[in-house]
Amino acid sequence: MAIHTWWLFVVTVFFISISPGPNMLHVMTRSVTLGFSRAMLAMSGCFLAVLTLLSLSAAGLSAVLAAMPEVFTALRIIGAGYLLYLGYKAWTADAAPIDAGAIEGAGVPVVGPSGWQLFRTAFLIGISNPKALLFAGAFLPQFIDPARPRVPQFAIMVATFGVIEVTSYLLYALGGRSMARWLEKPSPRKVFNRVTGAIFVAFGLAMAGSRA
Repeated sequence: MAIHTWWLFVVTVFFISISPGPNMLHVMTRSVTLGFSRAMLAMSGCFLAVLTLLSLSAAGLSAVLAAMPEVFTALRIIGAGYLLYLGYKAWTADAAPIDAGAIEGAGVPVVGPSGWQLFRTAFLIGISNPKALLFAGAFLPQFIDPARPRVPQFAIMVATFGVIEVTSYLLYALGGRSMARWLEKPSPRKVFNRVTGAIFVAFGLAMAGSRA
């Protein structure tokens, strides 16, 4: 991979990763409601989903999507339905105020999803996002130089994408911790739940209507 191609890849991935999407919104929400340390489990789930899609891309995912477009359609519908479900759950969530001090480990146990549930939900959000599937299957291979060995190029791009993606997760999680202080009152918490739910629903509807 030529250095100028790599820099183009870095810039493109940066803007894709930093822009709000289901993964970033989910990580931020977990950080707000459960704290930064437990949000790390959500980050791990989302990141493993991304790595899985990138690995499938290296194995020839774009060829599968071209030969079987119904696979992409099915994943798009499933992903849209899951995002709509998450939107409903967020909209109807308990509007009790958040105790930011307790969440950050002040000796008070936090009741919430188990570590496995946090990881599993995040992984499902990441793996069911057809936009990420399309990125891995159609966008990533465009940066491959066919005149050079493919495996080292994929390894460089996956490592680069991983660093940028994890950095984006951390920024959103830290932003969520800043918001948690504001959400110690019930009224702002209710607004946050409704806004989060509406955004997830918007993502789901946009995904359902996409024909890309």
